[in-house]
Amino acid sequence: MKSLLIVYHSQSGTTASLAQDVYAGATDPLIENVEVRMKRADDADARDLLWANGIIVGTPENFGYMSGAMKDFFDRTFYAVEGRIQPLPAAYFIKAGNDGTGALRAIRRIVNGYPFHEVQEPVIAAGEVTIAHRERCRELGLALAAGLDAGIY
Repeated sequence: MKSLLIVYHSQSGTTASLAQDVYAGATDPLIENVEVRMKRADDADARDLLWANGIIVGTPENFGYMSGAMKDFFDRTFYAVEGRIQPLPAAYFIKAGNDGTGALRAIRRIVNGYPFHEVQEPVIAAGEVTIAHRERCRELGLALAAGLDAGIY
């Protein structure tokens, strides 16, 4: 059995709704051997990362950056897991008021220190959330979970 961690932050609820779409994809009935754990960034900790075989990170774009709670998650877990986790396949989704590139750049810079390996194109939901954004988030969760289930990752 493999394990997939979805960590997200949401203040308004919009990023949380996208996280639910990611979760729906990751828990698709076609996925048989992957346990999925979804946690808010404030509630996730190093034990969750030590448990995970893959990770999906979701954040709103705040002032052209990831949310403070997501940055705090990285701050709280980095040294606690340093040298203790295997490289994790990773994917990211961002609810952006602008273009999301600043938040994505910040995430990529920080996770460079973790053994995360980006395996999918990030989903950036810029502006109002559309059905297409929701479907792309669902596909993001499904694809990473399917890769774990099939032993690709």
